[in-house]
Amino acid sequence: MNIENTQSQMRKGVLEYCILAIIRRNEAYPGDIIDEMKNAGLQLLEGTLYPLLNRLKNAEILTYRWVESTSGPPRKYFILTEKGEKFYELLESTWRELSTGVDAVVKGNYKKEENEPNNSEQ
Repeated sequence: MNIENTQSQMRKGVLEYCILAIIRRNEAYPGDIIDEMKNAGLQLLEGTLYPLLNRLKNAEILTYRWVESTSGPPRKYFILTEKGEKFYELLESTWRELSTGVDAVVKGNYKKEENEPNNSEQ
């Protein structure tokens, strides 16, 4: 089994949620998104970010505005749309449910169903 592939799939599953969380707090330039992800210990490459931002824009989850820059070409700042806000809220709910469930399973800290056999009784 290839651990790198499994790790990659796990990261991809939360990448979109993290990017939308950054943009939701404040409109964001792609370079700022990459920096914030890096500061959080999450690696994100431009080659991954730009196609994802474009897909989210095409799905009307994000929009953008151009801002003139004093040090080069204009910059594209991404903003969550109203549809994007609703989408983010669904992702947030899903994340909370998943993280709570996964944490409970990993720690073995969950309530068993009443009719579920107890391994110690077998």
